[in-house]
Amino acid sequence: MGRGLYGAAALIVAGVVACGRTAERAPAAAADEETMAKKLEAMVDRDVAARGVTDPATLAAMRAVPRWEFVPAELRARAFEDNPLPIGEGQTISQPYIVAYMTEALRLAPTDRVLEVGTGSGYQAAVLACLAAEVYTVEIVPALGERAAATLSRLGYDNVRVRVGDGYQGWPEAAPFDAIIVTCAADHVPEPLFAQLRDGGRLVIPISNGYPQLLKRYTKHGDTFETEDLQPVLFVPMTGRVEEE
Repeated sequence: MGRGLYGAAALIVAGVVACGRTAERAPAAAADEETMAKKLEAMVDRDVAARGVTDPATLAAMRAVPRWEFVPAELRARAFEDNPLPIGEGQTISQPYIVAYMTEALRLAPTDRVLEVGTGSGYQAAVLACLAAEVYTVEIVPALGERAAATLSRLGYDNVRVRVGDGYQGWPEAAPFDAIIVTCAADHVPEPLFAQLRDGGRLVIPISNGYPQLLKRYTKHGDTFETEDLQPVLFVPMTGRVEEE
């Protein structure tokens, strides 16, 4: 596990990367698949677009990724709620609105290389895979990382690489990245992530200096960073090396 590349690079079509293989989105039967797709469309309209996410590519990605495939089977009927859901190991899949909001905040181009810290279920990585050429995602909990890798592979997200490890260190050999997204909260940005960001690159992370946490975007300009406060959020804490600082 850890460094596998699932197939070739993704195809870029009209600003959105072709992602996943619809025909393989089992185990749902065809009729159930159609019903869930309609529920997904309604959820994106109601809980994402209506709340202010306007980027067409982000909305298309949210409609394309079968969220129900990334939650435990017993929670599949709740996949269309705008709520985080438990995925085991004390972790959650983020609510759809926050996934879309953070994705839009990255300002991705179809040729971008993206790093995600905190794979979780793999859902955020799948959304990113529809928008960027390459996605590298790191998960510190082995059981989650292995499950996410299997799900992403089964669904055909061929431009996603998954590694089990401490995301504090980023993915040095794949750097520099055009964008970095951190889906767990820390009280500071790990220095290796700043170092692995390309000039002009964007880093989006929840910072936990009190409650609520604050989602921030850092844009690299040479040796300096422009910092923007985005909105209050609530994420599980980052673990590993960051706890030692």
